[in-house]
Amino acid sequence: MNDIRWPTFILITAAMCAALFLAIFLSGGPATTTAAVGIDPYRASFGICLGPDRYTCVVDGDTIWFEGRKIRIADINTPEISKPGCASEARLGQQAKMRLQALLNQGPFSLQSIDRDQDKYGRDLRIITRDGKSLGDILVAEGLAERWQGYRRNWC
Repeated sequence: MNDIRWPTFILITAAMCAALFLAIFLSGGPATTTAAVGIDPYRASFGICLGPDRYTCVVDGDTIWFEGRKIRIADINTPEISKPGCASEARLGQQAKMRLQALLNQGPFSLQSIDRDQDKYGRDLRIITRDGKSLGDILVAEGLAERWQGYRRNWC
């Protein structure tokens, strides 16, 4: 052992590290958790909420029931359908609701918490994502929602 000098030790260590990194690279990378790679854990078949019994359904463009929990989508605001201010708001609200249902039924998704767990109505506040991208952003891009600004706007 005394015959190994520092330059030899450094050369052997560098070769071993290079071999290890090459093995990790060729195997597809280091092991990761599902959260790190964005694998979405939830999948469900969403209907439209009708009547008082609600379990997994879409209420409107920014509110859903999922597995018995009422969830307000925290990053968007959509037109009202229960008490719209005008006919155009009602139409746009219905479009947002139907589009949200379609997006949710397209595949797995995640529910991301924000800085507070619930709103003043007791709804869970969550951002719904798929592959790390907000479904709310899709509704905004399609003109069916706006980014949440802390208050509801007049859609008329």
